[in-house]
Amino acid sequence: MKVAVVGATGLVGTKMLQVLAERNFPVTEIIPVASARSAGKEVMFKGKAYKVVGMEEGIAAKPAVAIFSAGGGTSTEWAPKFAAAGIRVIDNSSAWRMDPTKKLVVPEVNASVLTSEDMIIANPNCSTIQMVVALQPLHAKYKIKRVIVSTYQSVTGTGKKAVDQLMNERAGKQLTAEEMAYKYQIDLNAIPQIDVFLDNGYTKEEMKMVKETCKIMQDDTIKVTATTVRIPVMGGHSESVNVEFENEFELKDVIAELAAAPGVIVQQDDAAQIYPMPLWAHEKDEVFVGRLRRDETQEKTLNMWVVSDNLRKGAATNAVQIAEYLAEHGII
Repeated sequence: MKVAVVGATGLVGTKMLQVLAERNFPVTEIIPVASARSAGKEVMFKGKAYKVVGMEEGIAAKPAVAIFSAGGGTSTEWAPKFAAAGIRVIDNSSAWRMDPTKKLVVPEVNASVLTSEDMIIANPNCSTIQMVVALQPLHAKYKIKRVIVSTYQSVTGTGKKAVDQLMNERAGKQLTAEEMAYKYQIDLNAIPQIDVFLDNGYTKEEMKMVKETCKIMQDDTIKVTATTVRIPVMGGHSESVNVEFENEFELKDVIAELAAAPGVIVQQDDAAQIYPMPLWAHEKDEVFVGRLRRDETQEKTLNMWVVSDNLRKGAATNAVQIAEYLAEHGII
């Protein structure tokens, strides 16, 4: 199968190529696509160098599927052009996520909504993906009423410039404003703003978590409130999640439900100080859940800690899993 990766030279695009190779997706030809300024560069796939091509060449190559990770503006302009040429698009930007005509998919949660009619499929926000993978099995059993989530997000979610800023600050280098991905120093700091502020005082990232959760889980009655924070970490996003259920639960049953859920690994051993951490989640595809305990201030309420590699399950792996589902069901 011919596969195009649009935005192939970026952090997520590079990870897409890596995940496609690792998961042995049936690629007969890889077509790395990027903006005009990256055209002519080379990327590696399965030990071989491939020349990066521009958008028009990417369409002309007629891949079966194009996995986009090139930003919202690029997706808004080019995804419909790829789709019009009969190329199925899996888009990692925010461009199509809340479009009522587009499916927003996390395979462990709602892959069954996909049909051959879907030419542009949206990959959700990284912080939403890992949360809903952990919430879905519990919602099915206990019905979620309300979620309060605070995130501790890796600089890799911003991109290469943010990684460079962190490492340069850590090395003691003085940076110009142009060299900084953030308004403030990120090393030895926590920045309680991810994306721009909206009129309601929340950031765009926080409202993505609110809206995307309901769409993916196909339940608009779930109430979500979020605070998203950037911290000087690489390897994965962490989330403190407080979940109020309609129905009562036993903690041992919650642990059993999560342990049996697809894509979830429970790391819960207080005596041995075992719990999810970005250090351990890095380069893994699963969502790690731990620190499971009853909220003693409110009935039918659970606290948990959820960690996942935001470049993998939060972006590249989820997109490739969507492609795998499409291939397995004869859609591509």
